[in-house]
Amino acid sequence: MLNTTAAQHIKDTTPLSPSRAKRQIDSKTLLGEEGWVLIEHKGQHYLLRQTQSGKLILTK
Repeated sequence: MLNTTAAQHIKDTTPLSPSRAKRQIDSKTLLGEEGWVLIEHKGQHYLLRQTQSGKLILTK
């Protein structure tokens, strides 16, 4: 779950359709100072982290 500060950095951009819009969040906001975030999706946990070279890795 995003904290209030992170939620403020989510931006709506050009709509995909009249009822849906893209959301954008800066990776630094999402990953925080630690450089990683644990994501729960349909009861499964995933780790999204940034490598030393700046790439993003998602692992289960």
